[in-house]
Amino acid sequence: MVVGLIGAGNMARALARGWGDPVLCSDGGSGRARELAEELGGEAFDSNVEVARRADLVVLCHKPYQLEQVALEIAGETKAVASVLGGTLSQMLQNDFPGVPVFKLMPNTPVEVRQGVTIYAPLPGVPADLEREVIALFERVGIVLMLEERLMEAAAAIFSVGPAYQALLAEAQIDAGVRHGLRPELAGQLVAQTMAGSAALLKSRGYDTLAVRRGVTSPGGSTARGLRALEAAGIRTAFQSAMDAVILGGAR
Repeated sequence: MVVGLIGAGNMARALARGWGDPVLCSDGGSGRARELAEELGGEAFDSNVEVARRADLVVLCHKPYQLEQVALEIAGETKAVASVLGGTLSQMLQNDFPGVPVFKLMPNTPVEVRQGVTIYAPLPGVPADLEREVIALFERVGIVLMLEERLMEAAAAIFSVGPAYQALLAEAQIDAGVRHGLRPELAGQLVAQTMAGSAALLKSRGYDTLAVRRGVTSPGGSTARGLRALEAAGIRTAFQSAMDAVILGGAR
């Protein structure tokens, strides 16, 4: 399957680097498409139409507000479309690409290192063999989870913004370690590996967060004191507020 990317921003670059194949891509004149083609091989085009003509699957990675403009530009040239655009309903995609198989997906940036999460809202009328091929494409860069479209916004408020949250948590822990004398590089290594190991442990325990916490925490011990301090600082409230801000802020 020949994949073409329209848009060469953060998500396009993450997907392209994760797939590791030569790319066909275009952008709005920013020069990022050319940089990506130089990095991975392939070709960058000034025209979205040329990408659509050459690709078996066009992946829409541009800004959501550009959907109608891009759809009009490549009308009649697309064989299949996969959208990774946030805030774009499937009905909009189907209306803008009539008669073309459309896939609504939402990946997160760890696809760049093939550790991503992609959620997929199946749409009717898509050929089963093509659907399998598209899912397999995104499974190359992480896991693919099927989800009803009405739940995608809530899921995105966890996994899509999650890398930024995890980076902020790591930064806070690194800063705390540095304040107590650790070198930044060592603190960063300790935090990153602990986060990776904790994620693997949580997965192995069936996502039972309490079991993982109990496996570390002794009554009255240092972990218990640290957890108590985090709870007192309002960590749960902070995450609830962040999720509300992502979901409700986008609805305004």
